[in-house]
Amino acid sequence: MEMERGIAPVEELTSGASSRIIPVFRGVRRSIISREAAIRGLLFLQSIFLWILILIRLRGGRSALSSKPSSMVGSPLPSPRRRGVGFRKGGRLSAMEEEDAQKRRVLAEQVDMAFPLSGSRCRCESFVIMGTKKNALFCRSWVPASGNMKGILLIIHGLNEHSGRYAHFASQLTACSFGVYAMDWIGHGGSDGLHGYVPSLDWVVADTELFLEKIRSENPGVPCFLFGHSTGGAVVLKAALLSQMVAALKGIILTSPALRVKPAHALVGAVAPIFSLVLPKYQFKGANKKGIPVSRDPAAMKAKYSDPLVYTGPIRIRTGHEILRISSYLMQNIRSVNIPFFVLHGTADRVTDPLASQDLYNEAASKHKDIKLYEGFLHDLLFEPERDDIGTDIIEWMENRLKQ
Repeated sequence: MEMERGIAPVEELTSGASSRIIPVFRGVRRSIISREAAIRGLLFLQSIFLWILILIRLRGGRSALSSKPSSMVGSPLPSPRRRGVGFRKGGRLSAMEEEDAQKRRVLAEQVDMAFPLSGSRCRCESFVIMGTKKNALFCRSWVPASGNMKGILLIIHGLNEHSGRYAHFASQLTACSFGVYAMDWIGHGGSDGLHGYVPSLDWVVADTELFLEKIRSENPGVPCFLFGHSTGGAVVLKAALLSQMVAALKGIILTSPALRVKPAHALVGAVAPIFSLVLPKYQFKGANKKGIPVSRDPAAMKAKYSDPLVYTGPIRIRTGHEILRISSYLMQNIRSVNIPFFVLHGTADRVTDPLASQDLYNEAASKHKDIKLYEGFLHDLLFEPERDDIGTDIIEWMENRLKQ
């Protein structure tokens, strides 16, 4: 399918799929030798120096604390027991972060998963599994009431959102005898971790593989597909580069995948690896507070940004760096993609680049590949006014794959 013309220009991004674009150093674009650019550069170097001082101060404080007698240090504060396994990589969460994760778990369990379409019935449930880093991952399932499934679609949501947002799409799928399973990433929805913080997208890739293995073992012989939106699309695409994933799947579906993501300025990309190690959870405060529109449906926009399970704060340094890293890796390995795939993108998307999706279609080695570009549509395709038509396109593609 040929690329349609008239694609809106994509703004330079730091997040790729956060819907909260961070225009860091937007002014330092054209001339690095101008007086204004020199001043900004000096201010940036000054901020680096201040951050280093803060880091040294924090480390000094920890050292002083550890040097106190044990009677002064005391025992760690007890934390309420949570369902699932606590996040342990690099130490347990702080008491405040644990409390936040608990509250999100409760909210996730309260999400109404029923979104009935005429003539459709399904069984909905939520459950928790242990992730590859011993962290609890909140999951959902929608299964046809009859229990008969001609296929299963696993959903990997986008950055900052959660699996509960896909109930309407799940209702479409179950009405066509597809089972649906969805997983909240680490730091998202009802899963463990600091809200909006992703220590490594490779962890999400590994958790996706683990999730697929679990669902396949519980449903032997049922063909499986993997769906990913935005940064979730990047996660799915990287997982699909693994030979065992290719063998386990009938195909993957990508909506608005986060490919060819670039920082607002080359300098940001250069220092991001350093600061992602030094201050991984730090939030960029220069975010666009209003955000970029991701749907042409005002009700969908309002629902998204009033949802307490959707992270709306500034992107965290490590999370942003992880998006840049996975995006770069995928573009370098785009010709190694050989799994059947269907990529969908809106031509007016200002969060991720529809031209990158076209390049994926053009350059991937897959024998079975399809692309559909929706003229004038924005980023969150399954939340556009034409969401049912887009859902139908995805279902028809899966049904065609089952016939092949």
